[in-house]
Amino acid sequence: MDPVTPVQETTTAAPAPGPPPPRPRIGERIMAAINRDPLTAPHALRNDAVLALLTTTHAIVVALLTDEGRRPDALGWTLLLAAQIPLVWRRRRPMLVLAAVVALIGPYHALDFNHAAPTPAAYVALYTVAVTSRPLRALLTGGIVLAVPLTVMVVVNTHQAVELLRISGWVVVVIFVGIDVRFYRQYVAAIVERAERAERTREEEARRRVAEERLRIARDLHDLLAHSITLIGVQTSVAAHVLAADPERLDRQTVAKALDDIAETCRTARGELRTTLEVLREAGTPSDGRDPLPALDGVSDLVEAARLAGARVEQTVRLGPVPPAVGAAAYRIVQEALTNAVRHAGPEPSVQVTLHEQDGALHVSVTDDGTGPDPGGTPGFGLVGMRERARSVGGTLDAGPGEQGGFRVTAVLPLSTTDRTQARGTR
Repeated sequence: MDPVTPVQETTTAAPAPGPPPPRPRIGERIMAAINRDPLTAPHALRNDAVLALLTTTHAIVVALLTDEGRRPDALGWTLLLAAQIPLVWRRRRPMLVLAAVVALIGPYHALDFNHAAPTPAAYVALYTVAVTSRPLRALLTGGIVLAVPLTVMVVVNTHQAVELLRISGWVVVVIFVGIDVRFYRQYVAAIVERAERAERTREEEARRRVAEERLRIARDLHDLLAHSITLIGVQTSVAAHVLAADPERLDRQTVAKALDDIAETCRTARGELRTTLEVLREAGTPSDGRDPLPALDGVSDLVEAARLAGARVEQTVRLGPVPPAVGAAAYRIVQEALTNAVRHAGPEPSVQVTLHEQDGALHVSVTDDGTGPDPGGTPGFGLVGMRERARSVGGTLDAGPGEQGGFRVTAVLPLSTTDRTQARGTR
């Protein structure tokens, strides 16, 4: 029986909890309560129940210890305590709660019980209506609430009616405080909404830039790899043909040249790929100082590579200074057009590359005498990428069969910022 190897248990220590967040100060909590919408505040029912309990305690203490009217009897206590209960639901039904409170304290005042005891409940109900209703509705409701007890007191006790009229300013104060808090909350909500809208806009802009960057990377990799792989494929076919054509009379010089061309193409592709990856990693200029954007100076290298692949290429370039972005777009368009010509135009195609400036725009033309892409073949991303290259600088691109046969790619790329802006606006 094989000995059992003891299993050593390892335990991962839980990360030490960080310091608890500082508790908000009392002023911050008060402002948070003021800013909060009373209809959506958390624990609203519980908080209103506590508030009703506080007003009940106040009513009992005032009714027992002050002489504002006679002390309540059994009916008075019933009316006084019952007036506090609706406050528990003051946020859900403000008008109904206010009506219930007024209906209970009206008979209470009519019986000339302690007039100061039910005042807080009435103020709380009135404030809730003012802070949750439109200002005009709150003012009309306050007027009605003030008129009802005044009418009752005029009938019961004229002296108390005058006293109630004297302190009615507090009712007006409560109404206007509620209206002011309502306006302040609307102002804070508008600021928060604008901030959230701005944040959403920033997030959408960031997503758009990420999408554009991914598309640019896809175009760069496609242009680089498709061009290099096509050339390597053609050069490999040349070497394979030489090896298989007449093994006894092997043309070592031709094979060696084809292999050297393959090695050079691989080095060039590796260099461009490294530059692209450095740009992606550093989000800036590579440390070795190479420009990540290809320039029109490299068109001659593209032409030479196409010639090595068997194409007969002629180039005509009449240009002055070109913006880097426009030059990079033109370079990639020529690169993809030459790749398509080598791949689809047949053996030893004749290709004409022309770049010239006219009417403030760079005109690019690549024409071959081949048959063009196979209409029944699987569509690739070359033509789509070239059109996106042209659109990225505000230009246009056309690709299709030429008038004299073959296949033709033409692009017009504005050289000025104004032209590029107008071109974007007309798309």
